[in-house]
Amino acid sequence: MDKGYKRPTARSRELRLNATDAERKLWAQLSARKIAGVRFNRQLPIGPLICDFVSRSAKLVIEVDGGQHAVDVAKDEARTAYLETRG
Repeated sequence: MDKGYKRPTARSRELRLNATDAERKLWAQLSARKIAGVRFNRQLPIGPLICDFVSRSAKLVIEVDGGQHAVDVAKDEARTAYLETRG
């Protein structure tokens, strides 16, 4: 698959198909409105970002951090700031 993604949905699909163990385990708990009836989507594009788990109704984004997140803290802080400005 081409890595120069033109459509965020193509990248989202790839991320869903190649989920980490932690993402699969969390999705098993979040899917099918298992937590307080809240609906979550996986690998949802928000602007230029693709967020691991998103509940639009609760205005909640969950990122499953792995080792890659410890390397670039500034990038994570920028992501958080962007998402906070979007509500």
